[in-house]
Amino acid sequence: MEAAARRRQHPGAAGAPGAQSGAYFLQTRHGSVKADEAARTAPFHLDLWFYFTLQNWLLDFGRPIAMLVFPLEWFPLNKPSVGDYFHMAYNIITPFLLLKLIERSPRTLPRSMIYVSIITFIMGASIHLVGDSVNHRLLFSGYQHHLSVRENPIIKNLKPETLIDSFELLYYYDEYLGHSMWYVPFFLILFMYFSGCFTATKAESAMPGAALLLVVPSGLYYWYLVTEGQIFILFIFTSFAMLALVLHQKRKHLFLDSNGLFLLYSFTLTLLLVALWVAWLWNDPVLRKKYPGVIYVPEPWAFYTLHISSQH
Repeated sequence: MEAAARRRQHPGAAGAPGAQSGAYFLQTRHGSVKADEAARTAPFHLDLWFYFTLQNWLLDFGRPIAMLVFPLEWFPLNKPSVGDYFHMAYNIITPFLLLKLIERSPRTLPRSMIYVSIITFIMGASIHLVGDSVNHRLLFSGYQHHLSVRENPIIKNLKPETLIDSFELLYYYDEYLGHSMWYVPFFLILFMYFSGCFTATKAESAMPGAALLLVVPSGLYYWYLVTEGQIFILFIFTSFAMLALVLHQKRKHLFLDSNGLFLLYSFTLTLLLVALWVAWLWNDPVLRKKYPGVIYVPEPWAFYTLHISSQH
């Protein structure tokens, strides 16, 4: 009777082997999930990278060009331009493609950070939409991008002078606040995706021919993004973080897969193009005045209004 009572008071003692087996099962199962996640390698996402590169060139780079090409009568100055509609499409399509890219990551990424980054990205791109729309429409009134707001001929003589402050506020929303809220989460998402692009198989660390073909337009677009967006510090920081991660994972005998190599090669090409761009315009006195300081990366549109449009 006493033995039976002791067994009733301490059921875990009799069931200890079963409890240990259950704990071992859960631990083994959890460990196998991590092992499977580390072993998974995603194939090259040709469809997503192609759509991503195409819409970047068409909707972002082609946005101001389309605004200049289409007749002004079709899109009056007091209405959104065709470039604004391109920007609206970009603000919808780009977050969608980024989410699809995250879905295909072989590694489980922090969902909360992804969602906050996407929300911030959309908000920043939308702020930029408004400021950039007005700034580019001012081109038709003689606004010159290679000059500061207060030095522009069409603005410096405005009365009352507080109107100039309003235009500087608009420029701040466009070039600083909008760009920061747009590009910081954009590169953060790319880096988080990049962190999952590693494989333990050396043979899988190779790029298909289609990926190599996409590296050139992708790297060229990021050159435009870095120079026109004035985000060289953010870009170089992201590039160095990617390189540091590659070196760290190499110690664990992990190698970049085709998607990771595509991003790394695109960013490397971008760094080369930015260096050539800066070297070419290093001694330009007008652009030097607009972009003082140690980091000198002129905007392509400032170069356009200074050396191209002013000649016509």
